[in-house]
Amino acid sequence: MKTRLKEWRERRGLSLRKLGELSGVHFVSLARYEAGQGDPQLSTLLKLCKALHITLNQLVGITRP
Repeated sequence: MKTRLKEWRERRGLSLRKLGELSGVHFVSLARYEAGQGDPQLSTLLKLCKALHITLNQLVGITRP
C-alpha cells in the first residue's frame, strides 16, 4: 500500500500536508504510511480514498480479472 498511496497522491498533485488537510489524517502519519511504517485502519483508508477520489480497491491494488 505504501507505494500506491504515494503514487495516487502524486498523480493528484498533492503534498503530504494538502492530502492531510483534505483527508483529516495528519501528514506525519501519511509520511509513515508511505514509508511502510505502520498500517492504517480501514477508517483511515476510506478517508484517504475520499480525499483522492479513488476506490479502496484502487488504493490497495485489487484489480478485477
